[in-house]
Amino acid sequence: MRAITYERFGRASEVLCLEDLATPAPGPGEVLVRLRVSAVNPSDIRARAGGRPGVTQPPFPKIIPHSDGAGVIEAVGEGIDGSRIGQRVWIWNGQWKRAFGTAAEYIALPSDQAVRLADTVSFEDGAVMGIPGLTACHVVLGGGPVNGKTVLVSGGAGTVGHLAVQVAAASGARVLATARGDEGLEAARKAGAEHVFDYSEDMLADRILEATNGKPVDRIVEVEFGKNIDTNARIIAERGTIATYGSAKDMTPVIPFYPLMFKAAKIDLVLVYLLSRAQRATAIENLTSLIDRGALQIRISDVMDLADCAKAHDLVAAGNRAGAVVLMT
Repeated sequence: MRAITYERFGRASEVLCLEDLATPAPGPGEVLVRLRVSAVNPSDIRARAGGRPGVTQPPFPKIIPHSDGAGVIEAVGEGIDGSRIGQRVWIWNGQWKRAFGTAAEYIALPSDQAVRLADTVSFEDGAVMGIPGLTACHVVLGGGPVNGKTVLVSGGAGTVGHLAVQVAAASGARVLATARGDEGLEAARKAGAEHVFDYSEDMLADRILEATNGKPVDRIVEVEFGKNIDTNARIIAERGTIATYGSAKDMTPVIPFYPLMFKAAKIDLVLVYLLSRAQRATAIENLTSLIDRGALQIRISDVMDLADCAKAHDLVAAGNRAGAVVLMT
């Protein structure tokens, strides 16, 4: 099978290789998926570049990157019902604590990590459900229903943020969002945000509270925790939650402890790879329901060939995308 591999950390163009490997066989409890699409996420970029905390060398001699993908089950291992053969599926945690991910023609992995994909959903969209889709559902709904609550989504034009706005709006929340530039602001607005704000503007907290008539925000979905924590401390409601899944611009933030404590605010650090079994089941159920209802519009900015994986990594690393980057396998 064709596969993208790397054996050392470094620049994408220097370490990613296209090679032919033996097609894996499904072990007990596993399925073999003929992948059609592999999605590239920022976390895949950090893993390949050696950017994960405390990791100084690749954990396996040879790695196939990427955790997200979609395809069709072609074979099953011992203990798995043969009726799964032929199912269209999407993948989660394809390369989390495993050597071989989805940047290949095939992947063998535990059966529950291949979730049935409706016939009405494209493989491209299915490949975005793993990290972006599950993250969006968990950061919005992981604390329970948001019907009637006010939710602020930071970075509402990003891949996760754009989905989070839609999840919150479809779940009955009053949605606010931040973004940057006319296109980003319009994308967040079209996704369902009632008010949108340029996240770089001065007095952002005042502008948000002005839009809510002074009422604090019940839940904040945060992509840049460190950069925005002072603003969030001002606008979060008593017993409100800041559900954060990123802090790339300030990786060692200082927290305004007392302003948060005297609101009894909760900080929920979300790493989608480490959701509990119950949390993941709930997120998958919510995501499936929203997809089946036609409530989510998944944005794909670039569709590339597997051989162009290094270019795709550079594209994701550069930012300023209007959607996900996927590779056809």
